[in-house]
Amino acid sequence: MNYILFDVNRESLFPLTHTRPISEIRIGILTIKEKWVHHIGSEPSTLTTNYLQAKYPLQKEADNVYINGGVSPNKALVEAIFQLADGEGLYSGDTLLAYRNAAHQKVSFNGEFTQIEKLWHIFQYNATELQADFDLLTAGHISKNLSDTNLVMGSENIFVAEGAKVEGAILNATTGPIYIGKNAEVMEGSIVRGPLAMCEHSVLKMGAKIYGATTLGPYCKVGGEVNNSVLIGYSNKGHDGFLGNSVLGEWCNIGADTNNSNLKNNYTEVRLWSEQAGCFEKTGLQFCGLIMGDHSKCGINTMFNTGTVVGVSSNIFGPGFPRNFVPSFAWGGSAGYSTYQLPKVFEVAEKVMARRGIAFDDKEKVILEQVFNLTSEQRNF
Repeated sequence: MNYILFDVNRESLFPLTHTRPISEIRIGILTIKEKWVHHIGSEPSTLTTNYLQAKYPLQKEADNVYINGGVSPNKALVEAIFQLADGEGLYSGDTLLAYRNAAHQKVSFNGEFTQIEKLWHIFQYNATELQADFDLLTAGHISKNLSDTNLVMGSENIFVAEGAKVEGAILNATTGPIYIGKNAEVMEGSIVRGPLAMCEHSVLKMGAKIYGATTLGPYCKVGGEVNNSVLIGYSNKGHDGFLGNSVLGEWCNIGADTNNSNLKNNYTEVRLWSEQAGCFEKTGLQFCGLIMGDHSKCGINTMFNTGTVVGVSSNIFGPGFPRNFVPSFAWGGSAGYSTYQLPKVFEVAEKVMARRGIAFDDKEKVILEQVFNLTSEQRNF
């Protein structure tokens, strides 16, 4: 059987899906695609928008099962998909979950599942997905022992992978699991209250204070105070400052002593900018912080207001609060913006990615060019 993850309304998840299919979003420990790999035992391909398809190619066979790329798998859902006959579509209410070749005949699924439809769902549902991924990844595996230099609570809910380093830390897993991935490092003085996921080669800097449910994707470096946030991968918040109820894409960098607000002074519901709707949307949440697209950066002492969205490859600096929506390829801050031009964008991206041994190739360049053109109307500077 050939499996294909397809995008559903990816525009509702801009700016994160400007540069990736929905299934490449990380929630819990794994990306949605990685979860499906574990559950179905094979690697699905991706059906997404044209300019992303070169990096995330589509592979079709004679018999294909298409799966909603915003939906996380679980045992009951996977079993229902395995049972689909040719021409059947699996639905939960009006939501199409999967179909085999076509969706002519409706089959109902009444079980529970996690679906990412809005930006804030990523941190909102992170605890549920982190527990599910923890159970999936640790089943049948033995954790590496922690040394006596650490103060540990709830050791049965802690998994330490091969090559990980943890010394002089306080780890409390009574509130949720703590997963420390391959070659990750928790430096001395770090204080962790689970749930926490650290993917391979991620680092907690000295004295970091982490509240769950937080995920550090591969090669992320984090210091200061972090609460209920997801860093998809290859991004740094290496210094003091607060990040809460937030999502950072890849190749982001947060300057020293940067803080975001995740609660309005009047305690009212947070609204978040929707590129799709062109207005601020109700989130239904009292706590909502920063959403930052890939390749964006901010300078030292940056202050982000409650419910701020920053697009792709923006560079923010200077005093005062930036506006609650910073368009892609913006250069500046509260004093005003200019357009961050592509030659400079490419130059920085090449340097940043090279530091992690990853080439900034033509596929990456084409994606940023397309996003630059697609978001041009937002930059009325």
